[in-house]
Amino acid sequence: MLMTRLFGENLLDDFFDMPTMKGFGLSRMDQNLMSTDVKETDNGYEVSINLPGFKKEDIKAELKDGYLMIQASTDTSKEDKDEKKKYIRKERYSGSCSRSFYVGNSVSESDIKAKFDNGVLTLDIPKVEKAPEVEQKRYVEIEG
Repeated sequence: MLMTRLFGENLLDDFFDMPTMKGFGLSRMDQNLMSTDVKETDNGYEVSINLPGFKKEDIKAELKDGYLMIQASTDTSKEDKDEKKKYIRKERYSGSCSRSFYVGNSVSESDIKAKFDNGVLTLDIPKVEKAPEVEQKRYVEIEG
């Protein structure tokens, strides 16, 4: 009798080294995908997003209606072969992910600086303060 589950874990997950989070259906790669740190600096915010396995060309950042939207998609394959060119294991990963952050309507694309290095996307977003509105005096017309 073949048991597919032992103590609540899938035996094939250990075999292929890709355990899943019980109840969430997330692999180890998914758990770290787009993990984000937001740090306040003197002039703005530094946002660091983990994107392991992605290339710079796979990532798009768009500013729309005050929201900064980060999208990443990839289609990779990983192969292990022996000397006779027979597959021992062949894995493919393809997918996409996205996050959005409200940055306000006063931030423009040219204000945001982005850098992608070693699987981490770092965005420097400035604090843009609204100019104080000058109060205009309004008079009510009095008849009579």
